Parts: sequence; structure tokens; C-alpha cells
Amino acid sequence: MNNASLQQRKEAAFARGQGTMTPAYIDKARNAELWDVEGKRYIDLGAGIAVVNTGHNHPRVQAAVQAQLERFSHTCVMVTPYASAVELAEKLNEAAPGNTPKKAIFVTTGAEAVENCIKIARAHTGRSGVIAFNGGFHGRTNLTMGLTGKVAPYKAGFGPFPGEIFHAPYPNAYHGVSEADSLAALNMLFTCDIEPSRVAAIIIEPVQGEGGFYAAPASFMQALRALCDQHGILLIADEIQTGFARTGKMFACEHSGIEPDLITMAKGIAGGFPIAAVVGKAEIMDSPQPGGLGGTYGGSPLGCVAGLAVLEVIKEEKLCQRATEIGARIVARLNQLQRNHPHKIGNIRNQGAMIAMELVHEGDASQPDADLTRALVTQAAKNGLILLSCGIRGNVIRFLPALTITDALIDEAMTLLETSLDSLI
Repeated sequence: MNNASLQQRKEAAFARGQGTMTPAYIDKARNAELWDVEGKRYIDLGAGIAVVNTGHNHPRVQAAVQAQLERFSHTCVMVTPYASAVELAEKLNEAAPGNTPKKAIFVTTGAEAVENCIKIARAHTGRSGVIAFNGGFHGRTNLTMGLTGKVAPYKAGFGPFPGEIFHAPYPNAYHGVSEADSLAALNMLFTCDIEPSRVAAIIIEPVQGEGGFYAAPASFMQALRALCDQHGILLIADEIQTGFARTGKMFACEHSGIEPDLITMAKGIAGGFPIAAVVGKAEIMDSPQPGGLGGTYGGSPLGCVAGLAVLEVIKEEKLCQRATEIGARIVARLNQLQRNHPHKIGNIRNQGAMIAMELVHEGDASQPDADLTRALVTQAAKNGLILLSCGIRGNVIRFLPALTITDALIDEAMTLLETSLDSLI
């Protein structure tokens, strides 16, 4: 069995829409390292798209799941619940920013979390409209595709999408979109498209994920909070990629000091086990009638015990602090790489261990180099380094290492990155 034969079998068995970024078929993984079926080792700077923040097979997470498997794997939390679900909900409510009492629900995926946020917001406000941002990514279901602000590959050919969804520019200084521009566009929506009294929610990623790892300034998040308060609109923080210590805080919205009304959680919540959640202000969360929220697999017992273990690891291993240290170490190496290739590396940015390098032609932000980005991901994999790309222009390399990665592995990974880029320029 080898990578090439498995890829041939996958292409014959899988629909082509579920593609493959790197055809390396993994046999085992530990912390920030992977080994494929041919025995080749990789340093993983993707963490399963910010899922294994605590590293692959963290011993604490592994032990919790193994113990749960000895007892039961599923009963449905809405039928015959279990203590671990109650405990995880309590701990997530406590961890959510702000002093307002919180409640939670469990679902299975990030897209489900977003959909349920919209349901809760509409039930609470009696309004229908939702505002999202250009470049945002909120999922692949019909409603969440409508919210997503990036056409290819997520929306192309899949419409029509639900109505009453509107988009505004996301503040992005590197590409010339100021906070004032974004706020003016919101006010223009209120003037031309939908009155604020009909808007149920504004949803925003504090740091855009698929859109390119652009962080909303704290002052913009605060202005959004004030705007929502002014008009009775709920503010949803989509923390699916940014949550669980990734940005140096438990949740990225903490950097701006705001309290969202609702927060979506998934990815890093359970160290690789499928579970997602919505946490929000208790009064808002209680708006839907009993039975209006739920899902057969939501709050899986395996996901719940894994989530409890992840929270322990984040606290005991000080992973919020570690995320800041990782970000600084990687950015220092990327800055040196930029000095070596100023015409190709246009911008480097990070919030904690959510780090991006934007590739351009001639140092010009308006000339994205998507071809080099794709080539770098491919070349890095050949050299034993797993990278992810993103961005609405397809020209951003994103770095999402496990927060348990060692300094030695970071340094080795950055050397592999330099070697890979140098070979392409």
C-alpha cells in the first residue's frame, strides 16, 4: 500500500468535490508530526485545520476517550444524557467572555453551530435579516454558504441561497479597506437594503480563516458591539477556527474586550473528536422552544470527554501563553524570509499562533501570486512539511501549528519552508 495507489482508489471512490490538498495518506501521528503509509515523516503546520490545538494524540485526550469507549459510545444527549455533557457545557459557559450568565447547546459540526446561531437569533429577536462580511467563511450547508463571503470553491454552482442575507466589507488595512469604510458600508445597507429593525444578527470572524487570516481591529469589534446594542441586533462571534487558545486567548474576541451575544465553537474544542457548540447569553439561548434545537450526534460522549481533557491541557500547559510564543518565533523567521524575498512576500501577520504569509508579485498587494502559493504547498510536502493555503485570492500561506509543538520542531519547519520557497524563486 502506498500513497499513489491510495490516491487512485480515492479518486475512483470519492466525489471529486471532496478533493485532496496533499496526497500523503497518514498512518500515525504524534503531537506535531505525521508519518504516512510509506513511512515518510512530516512536520504538521496545519493541525487538521486548527483542530488538534493540543497536538495529535495528546495522552490526556487519548486516555479520556479510551476510558469512555469502555463504557458507551452513544445514547443521544437528548434521549438519555450523561454527566460529561453537563460538565463540558458548564465549563464552556464559564470560559466564554463576559459576565452575563451563559447557556450552551451541542451539535456536530461548525456549520451546524452557525445555523443554530441564526435560528436562535431569529427566535429571540423575531427578525429575519443577517449581515455577514466579505471574505468570511461560515460553512458548506446552504445557509452557511449564503453567509460565506467567498465564491470559489464554496458557493460556485450551488445557489440559490436563502434570502435576507447581506454582506459588508471586512476591515483590511493591507488591501485598503478601513474600519470607517466597513462601518459606512453597514450604514449604507441600513439605508438601501434592510432597515436595522429587521436585522436579527451580525456574524463576524474576529480573525478571518479561509478569507486570509485578517484580524478585525479591536476598535472595529467595539464599534460593532455598540452598533448592535443601538439597534437591538445580536452580535455573533464565529470562533470556530480562532477558539481554544489559538490566538493567545481562549477566544479571539477577548482581544477586543467585547462580549458577543452568541459564540460558535468547533475545531479545537475536542482535540480531533467531532463536536461543536453554541454558547451564548442565557436569555437569548432559551428563546427557542424545547425540541427546536438539537441533533442525533450532537454532544457525542467521546467528544465531551475529549473536550474536558482539552480544557485541562490548555490550562495546565498554559497554551494561551504558548500560542503567543509560537507566533513570535514563527513570525521572526518569516520576517527574515521576507527580507530575503521582498518582491514575493507582501505581508506577514498573526494573532498568536494564527499566522499568515501573503505571496504577491513585485511586492504589490494588488497582484496576488496564487500560482506560487500552490507550488509552495506542494514543494513543502515533498520536503516533509504540511502547509495550508487560504485567502479569497488563493495567495496566503497559513500556519496553524499544534500549540504543543516544540521550539526545535518550529525551527526545523521554518528551515524546510525556506528551502522550499528558495527552490521555487
